[in-house]
Amino acid sequence: MIKVSVMYPNDGSDFDMDYYLDTHMPMVKSKVGDACKQMAVEGGIGGGSPGEAAAFTAMGHLYFDSVEAFQQAFGPHADAIMADIPNYTSIQPQILISEVKL
Repeated sequence: MIKVSVMYPNDGSDFDMDYYLDTHMPMVKSKVGDACKQMAVEGGIGGGSPGEAAAFTAMGHLYFDSVEAFQQAFGPHADAIMADIPNYTSIQPQILISEVKL
């Protein structure tokens, strides 16, 4: 299984978490369909030291059976999904594809 993490660095910009949860992520799920086995969203609340800001404002995680399954499901909809980002933030996301071991 692989995890696609879409991470929004904490640069002080606004991030509309309600829109992300209620509109963007359901739209992503509807487009990628059953190829996406699970989704999770995290909102950063702090860093490693007391009072330290979180490195990321938010992170969205999508789980797929393989990189190929992700590419086949996401590819045809990439433009529409990416075009929605300005509706909830001006932050440029960072993408990480990782292999889930547990």
